[in-house]
Amino acid sequence: MPSSRAARRTRYDRATADLDPPFAIVDLDAFDANSAALVARAAGKPLRVPSKSVRVRALIDRTLAHPGWRGIMAFTLPEAIWLAGHDTAGDVLVAYPTADRAALRRLATDEQLARTITVMVDGTDQLDLVDALVPATRRAAPVRVCIDLDASWRPVSGVHIGVRRSPVHSPGQAGALAAAVAARPGFQLVGLMSYEAQIAGLGDAPPGRPVRGALIRAIQTRSMAELLARRAAVVAEVRRHADLEFVNGGGTGSVAATAADPAVTEVAAGSGLFGPWLFDGYRTWRPEPAAFFALAVVRRPDATTATALGGGWIASGETSPTRQPRPWLPEGLRLIGTEGAGEVQTPLVGPGAAGLRVGDRVYFRHSKAGELCEHVNEVHLVQGERIVDVVPTYRGEGRVFL
Repeated sequence: MPSSRAARRTRYDRATADLDPPFAIVDLDAFDANSAALVARAAGKPLRVPSKSVRVRALIDRTLAHPGWRGIMAFTLPEAIWLAGHDTAGDVLVAYPTADRAALRRLATDEQLARTITVMVDGTDQLDLVDALVPATRRAAPVRVCIDLDASWRPVSGVHIGVRRSPVHSPGQAGALAAAVAARPGFQLVGLMSYEAQIAGLGDAPPGRPVRGALIRAIQTRSMAELLARRAAVVAEVRRHADLEFVNGGGTGSVAATAADPAVTEVAAGSGLFGPWLFDGYRTWRPEPAAFFALAVVRRPDATTATALGGGWIASGETSPTRQPRPWLPEGLRLIGTEGAGEVQTPLVGPGAAGLRVGDRVYFRHSKAGELCEHVNEVHLVQGERIVDVVPTYRGEGRVFL
């Protein structure tokens, strides 16, 4: 099992003694422990790994080699086509609609790709685009389609709790779209997806904010109850028009709750493999921190401050301190509010700063999973006190999809 933080710092320093920061590491013991924990929480339902939460093909392969994992959820169609060319990617669901004309043409005219990849739709205009690019009579095989169901909670008119994704919210809307897909030559409706971001992607125990935590938990309880009933009705309505192969739901923060939904056949979970720091704010399960990037201390402005070179690896989402990376090793470090994590330097204060010297490493955790890998060409895989492999990220393979 993953060790204490002080012991981890010793292990990581020894394993990476010959490396110069910045570099990224993944602790394989923690990574595998997270994978096993997610499978246990899914209680027998297969897990689909979202590639955007990993962005390292070797680690996607490692995950899929573990029992309980099946299939990839890609975030763009060009990425899905690239992944489909590799042995482990026999089932790739694209999580977002696409307007990439070249990729759609390739998908529709390649029989193997068409049988491997499922695209996402939430309206007939996306079907129109495919028809305009490659008429049904010219396709190598039907284009596999999944409907994206909006999982947000709308308790009263004008109130929207969750992310703004699909316009398909009600059973009637889902049934109408399913009927339209089923009636279109050259398409095959095979799946339904719903991402309950207000439950899976929102920590219900934010440190130091008990009132906010209680409010979030109350919202999540009511939202989940509404979604369970609505999703069941949607699935029943859609199945009137198509024999669905899968109903996908959830995310790392809701694996157990989503898996318990009888309407769901598989759960998506990827962030929990790396364990970014945003998931420290969850009550039911907190993944082991598994992915880090290291920076070098290069100056000491004063006796209480140590400054690392670089560090401004900011996560996507709303602009706030929750998108900044956090220093994790050694313990007792924090960012300065007036500077934060900067492009060229990151000043650090706190009890741990006084003991740092020029040349020491500081290990940071990214706010979100996957996005860390957009900053490095390779990831060093650590077990015990040694690096057991060095594997390229998407960026290291020359692939940047968004």
